[in-house]
Amino acid sequence: MKRWYGGTLILALATILALRYGLMNIQPKKQSAYDFFRNHPTKDSHSKNSDSLEAEVVKTSERPHLIHIEGLRYLIAPDNITKRASEALLLWSHMHPLLMRSDALPETIQGVKEASIAWNDLLSAIKAEKTIKIGNTNNSEAEICPSSVTSPDKIAPTGGIVLEIPCGLVEDSSITLVGIPNGQQGGFQIELLGSQASGEPNRPIILHYNVSLPGDNMSEESFIVQNTWTDELKWGKEERCPTHLSASSHQVDGLVLCNERVLRSTGAENISMHHNNSDTVTNVSRGQSHESTNFPFIEGNLFTATLWIGLEGFHMNVNGRHETSFEYREKLEPWTVNQVKVTGGLDLLSSFAKGLPVFEDHDFVNSSHLGAPPIPKKRLLMLVGVFSTGNNFKRRMALRRTWMQYEVVRSGDVAVRFFIGFDKNAQVNWELWREVEAYGDIQLMPFVDYYSLITLKTIAICIFGTKILPAKYIMKTDDDAFVRIDEVLSGLKSRPASGLLYGLISFDSSPDRDKDSKWHISMEEWPNATYPPWAHGPGYVISRDIAKFIVRGHQNRALKLFKLEDVAMGIWIEQFSKGGKEVQYINEERFYNSGCEANYILAHYQSPRLTALPPELANNVIRLYRECLRRAKFIGHRQHNTDLVVSMVKQQFRKNMHETDPEKIQKLKDDAARGLINHILYESERLTGRKLSQSS
Repeated sequence: MKRWYGGTLILALATILALRYGLMNIQPKKQSAYDFFRNHPTKDSHSKNSDSLEAEVVKTSERPHLIHIEGLRYLIAPDNITKRASEALLLWSHMHPLLMRSDALPETIQGVKEASIAWNDLLSAIKAEKTIKIGNTNNSEAEICPSSVTSPDKIAPTGGIVLEIPCGLVEDSSITLVGIPNGQQGGFQIELLGSQASGEPNRPIILHYNVSLPGDNMSEESFIVQNTWTDELKWGKEERCPTHLSASSHQVDGLVLCNERVLRSTGAENISMHHNNSDTVTNVSRGQSHESTNFPFIEGNLFTATLWIGLEGFHMNVNGRHETSFEYREKLEPWTVNQVKVTGGLDLLSSFAKGLPVFEDHDFVNSSHLGAPPIPKKRLLMLVGVFSTGNNFKRRMALRRTWMQYEVVRSGDVAVRFFIGFDKNAQVNWELWREVEAYGDIQLMPFVDYYSLITLKTIAICIFGTKILPAKYIMKTDDDAFVRIDEVLSGLKSRPASGLLYGLISFDSSPDRDKDSKWHISMEEWPNATYPPWAHGPGYVISRDIAKFIVRGHQNRALKLFKLEDVAMGIWIEQFSKGGKEVQYINEERFYNSGCEANYILAHYQSPRLTALPPELANNVIRLYRECLRRAKFIGHRQHNTDLVVSMVKQQFRKNMHETDPEKIQKLKDDAARGLINHILYESERLTGRKLSQSS
């Protein structure tokens, strides 16, 4: 009997071995953890095993892999820095895998490489314990990043560089040139030059402004061409004014690309003059009065041109009239500008730049009052991540002195941190480092601050709010937004604590397919006709579970990277919902993404001066100013007028800042509004020659 059982066992084993040998060429499909749990779900998988959500994120069979990024290994925190400074680098190790993704955002490789160079230069400056000197400036900290610069006594032999911009340009900076076209070389050129990266033979041209004037040929027409240039891409797509094509409806900061109505008449008048005065033909480029009323630059005629920096692009005003606008292009942003160059047939009489970024002397600032307060050893109620760039110091100081003084912020229940990438300017990075050590509320990003990389900051905020300073809610906002933290928290009290997106939500928007647009999205980037619901970028709040999902999804490279950060958040939240989680889209219209209105929770596009005003008075200033500008059709010298108006209103307010009588307060507001209107009317008449009344 035992022999029979033994024989049976041997036969069974032989059969198994034979079957195994016969099936060796058929490789079994490797079963992932996701496949296992999908086929063997637990009873409470939807409620307890939130990690299974990540499997629902990507439908494709192959996820992005990791690649080598030049310079990334140098972006590590050294041991010989202060504790406060080291805390500004807490995110670096978390973000290295994100930067190494094979499907990384555009400019990631360049942004990391340039950041490693900037970091090495900064470490050298820290080690030497001295600032980097610019030109022949003295040791005064106040002059390292001056608020204004003028043309030097000596200009280069080529006659090229007329201004050095030490710390870049920011919104509302302006460059003014006074000159006379001399008729040589067919015109003249104005160029804004950027920082020269290591290994690049030439500086990038952030803006090339080419003015072409007619020569001896009477049919030749004056025109302006705007463009950009880099070693990598060479010349970009030029924009000509006038275009001789159908007028573009595209606007930059609400202004047309070309003042077509004024400029188009020039060519017609030239031809008419040529036919009517054929016996006594003269060169129209030699100061003829009829053309001086049309084309802004005339040979032999003095002009004053002001190029000012907007939110979306550059704007040129000539003799008080808006002429052209030019939208910023990727990697060619105003903060990278450090030189102004003028060439060609122009006798330049004067040049200066104002409204430049200025850093305070931190030794004279009460950092204990303005710096980050100690964080209690418990989960935060909310983390507020603020997007900023290196040279926007004035904006950060405005926030530190205003809404960051809310009691919930000073008590540590709400933490506010600025998320800032490196600058290509070494001096800006040095000043930023001093700010890091002074206030302790900055998180440095391991890349240069290109616009196309801001989505990485969104992920960084989620990492910070879940792994470093855990918070119940995570809020994202910008450094030009005024946030009423009390109203945000009040609005959250009645909202769900999970699956939450709270802000001004767009439920039905489509990708911008215009290739010339800053927000252009190709079919490869997003093939669908519409986006999922998303909250406008100036400010929104998400719950902790969504933030954790985003962090986990990017750790596993299971979430898509998308260059529009606010839309990207909407895309990720849609994936979150596909994992069986309910999403609460709470639309709050008081998150104003443009301007300031009554009963606001968040107001975007606030300058440091307006941020410093009391909220009610700031509301009136902004509303009245815009209404007056609209009615008077007044365009030009925006920065100078805003400064004067806000200064005037603030002076009036200071005289009665302790007033509590409602009637007197209302009279104060009325007086300020009346003075504001009178100022607008005066400036409108001065620059347009058109007299207006208050009633108009």
